[in-house]
Amino acid sequence: MTESPKDDRRIDPNELDEEWIPDADPEPDLEEQRPVRRRVDPDSPIVMVETAFLASAASLVWLVNTYFPMGPFLQIFFPIPIALIYLRWGSRAAWMGCAIAGLLLSVLMAPVRSIQYVMPYGFMGVLLGALWYRRVKWFVSIPLGTLLGVLGAFFRVWFVSILLGDDLWQYGTVQVTNFLDWIFSLLGLLIQPSLELVQLFVFLSIIAVNTVYLFVVHLVAWFLFDRLNNPIPRPPQWVQVIFDNE
Repeated sequence: MTESPKDDRRIDPNELDEEWIPDADPEPDLEEQRPVRRRVDPDSPIVMVETAFLASAASLVWLVNTYFPMGPFLQIFFPIPIALIYLRWGSRAAWMGCAIAGLLLSVLMAPVRSIQYVMPYGFMGVLLGALWYRRVKWFVSIPLGTLLGVLGAFFRVWFVSILLGDDLWQYGTVQVTNFLDWIFSLLGLLIQPSLELVQLFVFLSIIAVNTVYLFVVHLVAWFLFDRLNNPIPRPPQWVQVIFDNE
């Protein structure tokens, strides 16, 4: 059997198809991808150092906003450091970070201010971290966070009322009643709002404010945590269209 002659010609690299593009690796599905959580000992120094750092950052944001209020800008970041602790190190570190932030604020600003941070923002950070790590959709996590925010608002009213010896809910109801009377007088309406109507208006206002607040917190976490390799669940499609982020 005769052997076929071998082709000893060398391939010129210039003769290759210059337009050839290598196959790209498929992009990971961030909808199902959970945040990266390092497999280390829970008692490792890195866990304690990072938890203490983020808890201190949360306390610093609350401290600065108390003495130098900048409107709602800094309030957006109240629960975010605690939520990031949960995404990176789990529930134990998140609860420890919430406790550290509360203790630090107790030293810097007295226990009264510390309690008002822990409830609801410290607990909200733990709740959001747990929901985001389990890839819960926005239409579930936002109402749950709103519920906690509403409970926190009533808790603060009750707590401060005890400290002042006065009923802040009644005081707020009177102020809202005067505001509604002024609005009705401008519109030329001879209507006297009832107590039930005023309380319903206040309650719905608290729900609306907390809903908007939780939505903005989700937006900030969506942009921020993706860059920290700790992505949260993707927002609804209409939100991605608005921000042109697919």
